[in-house]
Amino acid sequence: MVQERPFRIERRLSAILAADVAGYSRLMHHDEEATHAKLRTLLADDVEPAITEHGGRIVKNTGDGLLAEFPSAVEAVRAALQFQTRIRELTNGDAESRRIAFRVGVNIGDVIVEPHDIFGDGVNIAARLESIAEPGGVCISSAAYDHVRGKVGVEFADLGEHNLKNIDRPVRVYAVVREGSSSPPAEYAKSSAHSPPRLSIVVLPFTNLSGGPEQDYFIDGVTESLISDLSRISGSFVIARSTAFTFKGKDVDVQKVGRELNVRYVLEGSVQRGGNRLRVNVQLIDVETASHLWAERFDKPIADLFDMQDEIVCRLANTLNAQLIEAEARRAARSLHPDAIDLSFQGNCCFNKGFTAEHMAQAREFYERALVLDPENTEALVGIAAVDAASAAFFIFSDREARFAAAEAALIKALSISPQHARAHMYLGAVQCSTKRAAQGIRECERALALDRNLADAHGIIGSAKVLIGRGTEAEGHIEEAFRLSPRDPIAFRWMFYAGLTKLILGADVEAVAWLRRCLEANRNYPIAHFQLAAALALLGSMEEARAAAKAGFELDPTFNIRRTRGRISDDPTFVAGSKRVREGMRLAGVPEG
Repeated sequence: MVQERPFRIERRLSAILAADVAGYSRLMHHDEEATHAKLRTLLADDVEPAITEHGGRIVKNTGDGLLAEFPSAVEAVRAALQFQTRIRELTNGDAESRRIAFRVGVNIGDVIVEPHDIFGDGVNIAARLESIAEPGGVCISSAAYDHVRGKVGVEFADLGEHNLKNIDRPVRVYAVVREGSSSPPAEYAKSSAHSPPRLSIVVLPFTNLSGGPEQDYFIDGVTESLISDLSRISGSFVIARSTAFTFKGKDVDVQKVGRELNVRYVLEGSVQRGGNRLRVNVQLIDVETASHLWAERFDKPIADLFDMQDEIVCRLANTLNAQLIEAEARRAARSLHPDAIDLSFQGNCCFNKGFTAEHMAQAREFYERALVLDPENTEALVGIAAVDAASAAFFIFSDREARFAAAEAALIKALSISPQHARAHMYLGAVQCSTKRAAQGIRECERALALDRNLADAHGIIGSAKVLIGRGTEAEGHIEEAFRLSPRDPIAFRWMFYAGLTKLILGADVEAVAWLRRCLEANRNYPIAHFQLAAALALLGSMEEARAAAKAGFELDPTFNIRRTRGRISDDPTFVAGSKRVREGMRLAGVPEG
């Protein structure tokens, strides 16, 4: 007897396009015949020809839409873009209540093939993506995105991972960004209402790798202090200690914990004692992707455990602040419709890149856009004040008095809204220091530190101000305190500049050169530092190096001149004499008077 061969199911890897009409039932209810006739015309004249032209085949019609199969994801997306553009052109003049608009989803998957249909998760995902797309829009899966990125002439917005109906694993979704897009997809907007808050984090209890229970009090203390200090970050949402400590001693899935607590980030760490040293390892994890955004190791001698605990916590808090802001700025850059907070994060990111006219203008634009959306957004007010204050203090623009005045006005408004905003007090202090009110400015920065002891930049500003009141020899101690709190701070180059300029004012040119070179190694996008280095080198007689430093400054700011740096900000005799000496050094290095 001949045994029958089993029936072979045909499978193949395909790009699947699912499309339907948004609000079809409403349109049909309004006018059945007109809607049916127009839909049939659009399908026959525009949709189906575009699919055929790009090598696809229509698997089936679904009444108000269709399912198509392509051998290429690139061609599937091109077909979708072609007919979506054409349909928008044809329906642009129609009343919105009667306008036909397609939603499209594209996915790549291994499908079961039959003569008149295709089946499988790949098809289901395409259909779910279509339901997420906005009317007239196209959503694709990450599988399709990997094939089409950079090949179809459009930009995509990352909408994050979505839990699609009847699909076991979350699917990362990308939406085509098109001109005239007025709102995010309805389903996306709905899910965003319950998405984790920005800057939301849980600090899991650190693990004791030493084994000895006598270290638990120290390890728990680090965790508790860090929770408290991170809560001071403006706009942060930090899970309370009582909840965080329910995970102590447990082997946890950080993504599951993050989703359960509805936070974007998880910080986990460990502490190990070896002899007379303690090693603390920490890592910051993005809950959505499970990727490690940052990791650091701290090695400290065991001298005074509590002092060491404070230092570790301060450093972690400062570093995490910068890392979280950077991560949020990357998220904001992908947003189809950024809000005031998104725009403020992007402004912060530009501000930290370096003090050039370009970066300051970019940062200011983001802050201004944020204030259009929310005129009382304190972060944007403080951000725009920081831009104006820095632009004036570091001679980026010539209208110094106007910029200082604008910065002070923005900070006073911010403090009227949020009187305990530590950074607003700090920047107000910086403005006062630069406008012949150094003693008052130092007190304002001290107030900022009373509100946030981890505000390392306040120590840097106090250090820079000491030379204005005839106590320049004290400046370096404040700079060192800033570095102790935040040794890898993205704006640490500023503190190095403060130290270098103070040394230059005091006539310690060799030390000034060392500090200014460190500053420029940390961030070369700092024109004034190049010119001050040129001055120091010229005063030391190293003319070739001085001219090279000035040339590097002009590459960043071709319009810089000595006249910009005039204007007395202090009557202290040492400072006045030192400033004249710095200007002479720049003149020797080839910087024009202006």
